[in-house]
Amino acid sequence: MKKLLLTTILAIGLFFRSFADEGMWLPLLLGQQVYNDMVKKGLKLTKDQLYNINKASLKDAIIIFGGGCTGEIVSAEGLIFTNHHCGYDAIASASTMDKNYLRDGFYARNKGEEIPTNLSVQFLLRIEDVTKEVMDSLKGLSGADRLKKQAEVLAAINKRMSDATQNIETRVSSLFKGNQFLAFVYQRYTDIRLVGTPPESVGKFGGDTDNWEWPRHTGDFSVFRVYSNPEGKPAKYTDANIPLKPKCFLPVSLKPLKDGDFSMIWGYPGGTNRYESSYGIKLATDINNPTLVKLRDARLKYMFEEMKKDPAIKLKLASDYAGIANYWKFYDGETKQLLKYDVYGQKKLFEEKFNSWAKGKAEYETIFAEWGKAYDNWKPYAKHRMYINEGIAGSGLLSFAASMLQLEAALVKPGTPMADAKKAAEAVDKQRAAFLEEENATSDQNIVAAVTRMFYEDVVKEQHPLGFYGGLKEKFGPLDDEATYKKYAADMFKNTMIFNDAKWKAFVANPDANTLQTDPAFAHASAFFTNYTSKYMSLFQQFTAKNAEYGRLYLKGIMEMDPVKSKMMYPDATFTMRVSYGNVKSYRRRDAVFYDYVTTSKGLLEKYKAGDYEFDLPANQIELLKKKDFGQYMDPTRKDLVIGFITTNDITGGNSGSPVINNRGELIGLAFDGNYEALSHKLAFDKDLNRTICVDIRYVLWCIDKLGGGSNIIKELKLMK
Repeated sequence: MKKLLLTTILAIGLFFRSFADEGMWLPLLLGQQVYNDMVKKGLKLTKDQLYNINKASLKDAIIIFGGGCTGEIVSAEGLIFTNHHCGYDAIASASTMDKNYLRDGFYARNKGEEIPTNLSVQFLLRIEDVTKEVMDSLKGLSGADRLKKQAEVLAAINKRMSDATQNIETRVSSLFKGNQFLAFVYQRYTDIRLVGTPPESVGKFGGDTDNWEWPRHTGDFSVFRVYSNPEGKPAKYTDANIPLKPKCFLPVSLKPLKDGDFSMIWGYPGGTNRYESSYGIKLATDINNPTLVKLRDARLKYMFEEMKKDPAIKLKLASDYAGIANYWKFYDGETKQLLKYDVYGQKKLFEEKFNSWAKGKAEYETIFAEWGKAYDNWKPYAKHRMYINEGIAGSGLLSFAASMLQLEAALVKPGTPMADAKKAAEAVDKQRAAFLEEENATSDQNIVAAVTRMFYEDVVKEQHPLGFYGGLKEKFGPLDDEATYKKYAADMFKNTMIFNDAKWKAFVANPDANTLQTDPAFAHASAFFTNYTSKYMSLFQQFTAKNAEYGRLYLKGIMEMDPVKSKMMYPDATFTMRVSYGNVKSYRRRDAVFYDYVTTSKGLLEKYKAGDYEFDLPANQIELLKKKDFGQYMDPTRKDLVIGFITTNDITGGNSGSPVINNRGELIGLAFDGNYEALSHKLAFDKDLNRTICVDIRYVLWCIDKLGGGSNIIKELKLMK
């Protein structure tokens, strides 16, 4: 009976928050009950200090950094802190073998030394509720028709509320699975310059081994600056631009942390699906996640083999490798946690309760019967789709070759003027230049061989491209032999015109369908992508429409089922500004295993391995730490330099680089990871084991000042002692 009661509480907790530290709250809609709970936990700021559109508030210091991270403004001159892995691509792009900032680190000693980048940042100006306008336009519609109309209405609102002359962009976000719509209005700044970065051995210390793990000793930070024109408006890079004068910036705390201290995290969590059905959980654990992990494992294996051989190759592949590896481990951990805690069973239990309530209610009583049919109809093709996205498109060569399908369509269309064909070929020629700059043919060739074989073995033969594997067998050997696929891939890479400058130049000058269609790389990409798009893409589109419709109705019904508790529901993350709150807090991973809430330089030195790919450190850092040269950044209670800490805050991807803020609105660290024991957090929050891993701001400042000599950067900050 006790076990049943616990399971029921867990199931209900999947939808109705019970004041754990769960919740990514919209600052605009921060209800009084939630705010009161924040105050109870220790918050000293008013609601207006958190979010206000008429005067400066904390939200003005929080930015979208690049395409998928968070950053924060930390000085009156537009200085930005974010994660090292968020700035990774910009750092790698600025690096050369002679000036390898990725390997050696870099700190501008003055603004003239700051390095221009291709990054942009976005400031949130305001949030507007447009639910009524959207809902009024969707009356009487359902399924695919509703989704089509919704997309049109949202696009119209986005256009109406944007202003290209001011770099103002609006994006309406669908919340609660289409039951609420908010318009987020941003202003984009495009002159972003690299100010500082630690060496990669600091910024990625622990590598893939420590990824998603605690204890952690990673200095995951980088420093940038946003520039404007002299009037404070967005402007393209020019020497006449000046550092932006922000509406608000975060002071930086040097105070020691205590177990239980209040913590807030602001930022842009990318995506969660906490209101997923049991059907979705089952599809993730049985098919989608294991397939993704298996395919990424193969890609990482062959990339890593080449990266170890040559520093230049490592520099070229570093950014892609890091991105692939990050979510390879995430989805492996997510599957294990979902199964371990029987999230599927918890969802089923809540759905049974919902179905009992829904009896006799026409809008809701058949949802799950119809929803189950939709999943049953799609499930046989789910693995195929994963193989297209993570396997075939996981090869750089095949992905580029597939981009030429539109060119092929133009070449075979009767009456296409040669001038139009040449124009399309020239556009592809520009894409080829970018592809070649990033391509490592040796690792990619091995990836193509491995993925082609894996598709043959894992995807049911009825779904194979017609005649493809028969032709491969006839020319290269038996289909159960690894050597066959290696010979096939070698032949493709040797004979494709994509790697042959003379053949490619001739094709671009006189593009024709036969030359393109007989190219081995294009033929391969075309076979797989055309097979999928012509036979299975429509099935996925039908499934997506039905899944969205039933998900919307289910959540609408849940909120009707318990209107009081529904007020404590938070929307899934949608890469829109959110605030979560909790505490700095130690935890017990399992029986007899206790994890402290901070890590220190003592542990960093214990992990250090000279010359190791993941655990090496700069020689001067070892010297400084052994001498205990911590300066003003030493933690007085531990007589050591604190490296990282953990909190109970609720975050997900997109929160990388988010500021961790104390009860007085001061910066105490940067969020950069979650812990392995709670990697189910996109689908289910674990109130006991969930922890956010953060780099302590004192370690960040120590690296800038003591390790990097960037005292000029420290002088910009407002330090709170």
